[in-house]
Amino acid sequence: MKIAIYGQFYPKNSEAPVKFLLNYLQKSENSVYVERKFYDEITSGHEIDLNRSFHTFDALDNSFDVLISIGGDGTMLRSANYVRDLDIPMVGINTGRLGFLATIQEDNIESALKAILSGDYKVSERSVLTARTEPEMGNPFELDFALNEIAISRKDTTSMITIETYLDGEYLTSYWADGLIISTPTGSTGYSLSCGGPVIMPRSDNLVLTPIAPHNLNARPLVIPGSMEIRLRVSGREENFLVSLDSRLATVHTDTIIYVKVAPFTIKMIELQDGSFLKTLRKKLLWGEDRRN
Repeated sequence: MKIAIYGQFYPKNSEAPVKFLLNYLQKSENSVYVERKFYDEITSGHEIDLNRSFHTFDALDNSFDVLISIGGDGTMLRSANYVRDLDIPMVGINTGRLGFLATIQEDNIESALKAILSGDYKVSERSVLTARTEPEMGNPFELDFALNEIAISRKDTTSMITIETYLDGEYLTSYWADGLIISTPTGSTGYSLSCGGPVIMPRSDNLVLTPIAPHNLNARPLVIPGSMEIRLRVSGREENFLVSLDSRLATVHTDTIIYVKVAPFTIKMIELQDGSFLKTLRKKLLWGEDRRN
């Protein structure tokens, strides 16, 4: 098996799980590749000795069998930038806080690795969003897709913006707000949820439009079919606004029209046999628990 490992940072709380992961894989008969910057981070000034069985990578190709992310959900989102449309399943070891995407906890790394290396897991296919601009801006986002959400927000002003919104060419409404989130089912437990959006099951073929602090108080989150193309035109007191694709930001002029739709490929997420999205929901959102006492 050809395994890729990615991490953004190497904070102190990551040392134990990183050491365990690398030591475990070092004893296996698999080819292990560590993202180059992360490799330099964990071998510089730390007591980790990586022998020659480890390689590095700057980009992935379809010869890889799995990508293991170590960090939080933000690290998982950046991992998606590497797997793109290569159909490489990815899984996350959670050393962050919430862990909706990075679902392997530190106390069950060994059992999770055994299952992954033996192929004892399910694959959950997650839809992603893609964006284009009119007029064309080249590619201001580095990559033009998002696993969680694409968000429009104000820039250089405390005033709200107006976001004229069309679905498949038909006018929907104009949101007077701080911004608008277009979320995938995967992203429904992220930024959208914190702004009052609904939780959507990962396999649902839907998107949700969630306004950010709307001035028109009757504006509510709207669930739409994933087949729809969304067209956005922004106006406001400033000439520019922000567009974010997950964690990647670009400044866009108000003369620009943004088109958003579901991409023609999916991101493959590994789901262990003893785990599920519903179990994660109950654990992370404390559903069914009474914490008053």
